[in-house]
Amino acid sequence: MVKQVHRPREDAEFDFLLGMSQAPVLAYFIGTWPKAIEPCRTMDLVVGGIADQYTGRLMVVRTDITRCPAATQRYGITSAPSWVLLRKGEAVAHGSGLMTSAAMRELLDAHL
Repeated sequence: MVKQVHRPREDAEFDFLLGMSQAPVLAYFIGTWPKAIEPCRTMDLVVGGIADQYTGRLMVVRTDITRCPAATQRYGITSAPSWVLLRKGEAVAHGSGLMTSAAMRELLDAHL
């Protein structure tokens, strides 16, 4: 099974992905500044595994905060890594910081 993580290059592409998804969307926000790189890389592994496990039930969108500032502001993202679970564009859950795969699956299972 192919891992399906979308990586929008700008806000318009982020909005397009949200608009085309029939499934809930896990929007995962990363930062590229020095203090954010390592935690974001760690969460990349967790989110990549989630994308594999929830293929067909969840769209995963890895969003660079600096490339998608409007999306970042819209969902109140103030740190990286952060994530928002969206259903029809509306946030149903959100959080920030490192999270284990088991904790992320538990949260998703409660909302899917």
